[in-house]
Amino acid sequence: MENVTDRVSNPFDFKPPARFLLADGGPESVPGYGDANADFHVIGDHAGVHGGQSTGVPFTTSLAGQRLQRVLHDAGFLKDEYADAPVPDNLYLNYLFFPRLPEGETPTEEDYWELERYFDSELRAINAHILLPVGETAIDHVVREYTTLRHRFPDSLDVAAMHAMELRGRGFMVVPVRDPAEWEDEEEAALRERLLAILDSDYRQTKGVATLVG
Repeated sequence: MENVTDRVSNPFDFKPPARFLLADGGPESVPGYGDANADFHVIGDHAGVHGGQSTGVPFTTSLAGQRLQRVLHDAGFLKDEYADAPVPDNLYLNYLFFPRLPEGETPTEEDYWELERYFDSELRAINAHILLPVGETAIDHVVREYTTLRHRFPDSLDVAAMHAMELRGRGFMVVPVRDPAEWEDEEEAALRERLLAILDSDYRQTKGVATLVG
């Protein structure tokens, strides 16, 4: 089913619970951004980690955002190498936790849980073929909730080892992305090469593919 919308920012008009709203003149939140019919869905943590506190756009005004946008541009998903209001093509970006928080604060487990219904409904509305969770928190959540592979990692995730791998999910392909602020040059190159390889394949066959378990 195709989403009919010309809105790039917050196409589903999500508003955070009132208790998260800040009276500081900044953006109300950092909502989902991009093509609501995208095949590729990038998932970050929150604005305090991956940027957008001042712009209201995920993966902006941060080192992580600059590095990630450069790779997405090279793969053909963004018009410019870096912009505070990027022009996406076949790409959607959002956060697990989309309200802004006061400087230096981070979401609690209860905060993530409260916002989970927004995230899950947005993910299912986009219905992308490829999920790209960025950073340990997002990777853990996506692998746990949208694949059957979390049992392989009983203690903690080896995010560096998982970076740019292909994992079969529940109707998705999942490509974990180590936090770009921590990348070495070879990790940036590995993600670029992975995205280009997926684009060169018949990646739409990932829809409905049974989850790989073992």
